[in-house]
Amino acid sequence: MSKRSSNARFRRAAAAPPLPTRTVPFIVYCLRQFRGLMLLMLIFETGQAATSILVPYAVKAVMDAVALQPRVDDIWLAFERPLLLLAGLAIAEILFSRASGAVLIIMGPRLRQRTSRLLYAYLQQHSPRYFANQFAGSLAHRISETAMSVNHTTWSVLCDFWPISITFIVSVALLFGVHDGLGAFVGGWVLLYVAVSYWLATRCQPYAQRYAATRSLVNGKIVDSVSNMLNAKLFARLDYERDYLEDFLETEVREGRRTFWYMERVRWFQFTAAALLKFGTIGYALWLWNAGAIGVGDFAMATGLTLLVIGDARNLTRRFLEFFEYVGNVANGVDTIVKPHEIIDAPDAKSLQVSAGRIEFRNVDFAYEPGRPVFQSLNVVIEPGQRVGLVGFSGSGKSTFVALILRNYEPQSGQILIDGQDIAQATQDTLHAQVSLIPQDPSLFHRTLRENIAYGNLQADNDAIRHAAVMANADQFIAAMPEGYQSLVGERGIKVSGGQRQRIAVARVMLKDAPILILDEATSSLDSVTEKTIQDNLDRAMGRKTVIAIAHRLSTIAHLDRILVFDQGRIVEDGSHDQLLAQKGYYHRLWSMQAGGFLPDDAQS
Repeated sequence: MSKRSSNARFRRAAAAPPLPTRTVPFIVYCLRQFRGLMLLMLIFETGQAATSILVPYAVKAVMDAVALQPRVDDIWLAFERPLLLLAGLAIAEILFSRASGAVLIIMGPRLRQRTSRLLYAYLQQHSPRYFANQFAGSLAHRISETAMSVNHTTWSVLCDFWPISITFIVSVALLFGVHDGLGAFVGGWVLLYVAVSYWLATRCQPYAQRYAATRSLVNGKIVDSVSNMLNAKLFARLDYERDYLEDFLETEVREGRRTFWYMERVRWFQFTAAALLKFGTIGYALWLWNAGAIGVGDFAMATGLTLLVIGDARNLTRRFLEFFEYVGNVANGVDTIVKPHEIIDAPDAKSLQVSAGRIEFRNVDFAYEPGRPVFQSLNVVIEPGQRVGLVGFSGSGKSTFVALILRNYEPQSGQILIDGQDIAQATQDTLHAQVSLIPQDPSLFHRTLRENIAYGNLQADNDAIRHAAVMANADQFIAAMPEGYQSLVGERGIKVSGGQRQRIAVARVMLKDAPILILDEATSSLDSVTEKTIQDNLDRAMGRKTVIAIAHRLSTIAHLDRILVFDQGRIVEDGSHDQLLAQKGYYHRLWSMQAGGFLPDDAQS
């Protein structure tokens, strides 16, 4: 498959940043707005490396002066020029290095911020199916680690590889100035060392990538276990959770050891090669000095330069290994997050305008997996202002029906229309702005109660927020909390009870006041008295809204205008509660089978 045809089929939401799917182009894209700062860093790092490597040259000048004048009365007059050169190089090195450090401080946090922002903006556009298949903690870890690794990769190039290259080039040039043989010997060693180090580091990359992926997996498992700590305690499974996590931690240890043992083999090469250069250069320089080919200052400079080259060469090998580990982290982040978006707005998508709230399924076919259809040629119309209940055994298609209206999934064929507008041709934001959902298990942000309610309408004032809380029968329990509406609810709302979470979700939706309302067992966590109060308030708040309610407790939907009975992806009955009971059909059977007001899981129960 050609790159062009592959890219042509890559689905990307229009609101998502156009992130490249390959590692190096992704890093370059993140760096685009920092071109000027990177150029400054290159200049400063060049100056720092050059001034640092020229110090042995200044020492050579001092040694040559000493050789000419072994005893002097005025040291300053005798060594003024080499000493000034040495001092100038030292001051220049300080200024260049600290200027580079200042640019890094200015650029570093902004680069990490930009990378995190881009990845999060892209991640937001993924479908519910994507998030259902991923650990939330692992995704958060991937964003953080990828952003950090983009920074480290950039610093490796600007602050390590580039200065080391300057050091090698200047050192070899100075040694050629002393003697062609010395320059050729060290230059050849540098070329061979860099080539072998790079080759060894590339061989290490798969190890580093597997290690990074394992770390992300373990992080996700830890977050999952911590999030469910209450379940572990209630089922007395603390030992089981430790053992379960231990298997993943052991996998991380094995991958880490594989990576580090490979790095250790690379270090054996590094130290052996450094020893050969050290003894080879010093021995060759001694032989040249003894033959009168070089002077004492030349010998001192050659020795100093060799030690500097060895130091930078060791750093280069380590930096190569770290660099490919960082690149591996970025690759993992890109592979995980920068995937095609399953559900995107059409290129000419328009705002959804809802005035009446009529919903129509027209010849809809849908399957979660090929060959296992849920709906086939489903046709149904919900008239404006109708209040419709959905009933049926688990897996009959009720939740899928609602998920398709919300466009959490897309049908394989057919259309879903709201007020005659195909929702596939409308923007997702305007669709979701016109539809409210109260889920069976609502999730809250770890923010204040006020912020959670106001999420339904960010412009709402305190009076509107309190009125919504009163309508949801939540005002009393909120007022009883130590900080009232400013109380934090904990991660996913863990500091409040399930019934309180559900009431906050009801208040949030009341404040949103969308023309279409979907209730998914919206009062299942409430006691009967509170449920009756909220149901009455919901009925008043519904007005002429189009309402769709999923219910397992049939008594909660008996008063609605219409009930759709689902069975294996088909609507088998359609009518009011009294009409359906009179038919003595499927709904009558469900009503008769209720145990304590709830449906069993299947027809055999």
